[in-house]
Amino acid sequence: MVGHIQGILSDEPVNRGRQPELDIAKAVLVFFLAFIHCTIECTPEENLISGIPYLFDTVIGGPLSAPMFMFAMGVGMVYTREGSAGDLAKRGLRIFTAGFVLNACRYTIPYLLGYVLTADYEKFIEPLLYRTLCNDILQFAGLAMLLIAWLRKLKTHDLLMLGIGLVLSLGGTWLNDTDAGSPLGNIFLGYLVGTTDAAGMVRSDFPLLNWFIVPVAGYVFGRVLIRVRDKRIFYEWLSPPCLLATIIYFAIGIKTGRGMFGEGQNCYYHIVTEDVLMSLVGAVGILGVYFYLQKRLPEYSIGWIREISRNVTRIYGIHWVLITLTVNVFLYKLRGTQELMVPAVMLLALGITAAAITLAHFWPGKARSRTGGRERSTK
Repeated sequence: MVGHIQGILSDEPVNRGRQPELDIAKAVLVFFLAFIHCTIECTPEENLISGIPYLFDTVIGGPLSAPMFMFAMGVGMVYTREGSAGDLAKRGLRIFTAGFVLNACRYTIPYLLGYVLTADYEKFIEPLLYRTLCNDILQFAGLAMLLIAWLRKLKTHDLLMLGIGLVLSLGGTWLNDTDAGSPLGNIFLGYLVGTTDAAGMVRSDFPLLNWFIVPVAGYVFGRVLIRVRDKRIFYEWLSPPCLLATIIYFAIGIKTGRGMFGEGQNCYYHIVTEDVLMSLVGAVGILGVYFYLQKRLPEYSIGWIREISRNVTRIYGIHWVLITLTVNVFLYKLRGTQELMVPAVMLLALGITAAAITLAHFWPGKARSRTGGRERSTK
């Protein structure tokens, strides 16, 4: 298989411009964002272990979600016109900062409002420090981009970059559940490694060491993809074995509750090397499916998908603000609980998805093009 793939690779970039399979991947994940997060916010923890809540929380919201965003971000670093080490570093700083702006908009301000409305100190004030400073996917993306920019500056070979990503993943796996001994220590150390406090609470969502290999693999994949003469043959050879391996691995994991399919947040957010590698295999396999799908979609839908892909970061931020205000503040104030039955959760998620996509469409200032003259890849 390797020989066949090498035979369709050019020595120079020949496959420039938009990559529709990546647009579809991001658009599909954008559609599921509200379903994932509404399910988590509105479902009792004991009900997340089976049925539709398990599907959205652990499967779609787990290895089929964030890894694809991170992988696409890595590919986007290859296709962007502003791809120098300096450009990537500037973008990384902007994305890292945007993560804290989003924390303020989706947690700090709504939680203070919630406290004013309910006087519930335990729900709204106790977690405020962590919620304000926590490292979510945007903070991770910014740090990862800064590190890739530095490796680019050093002219690091692609295989060495992959090796560094693998070593960091192994180190992150080994250091999982570290307790720095203080709330601030766990928060800031949690940007790098998976921290868990003495009470067993996860205090880092996407630690750099555990997840860095995903955007690095996307970057290296993009470096190959841009030299592919015939994408049909490329995906025919690459995608089926990746899909087969993914299906087998996921089936075993779901049945046994093993690794990232187990209970608790840390089994996913503090992802171990074995699981992250299989998530990468799954991402490549799914891209092949989307490559064939895009050839059968009407042109008007491709344009709609492209816009969603360009607005992915904006939609992500908007949907989170809407969820927090709707569920954590107003629903909790009105009912004394934010728990909902599954059909109500699905309807709420659908409404928030539609609202987020619409608001992003009409938001002042369109997402500026960065890839192939049109796309901006941030996640």
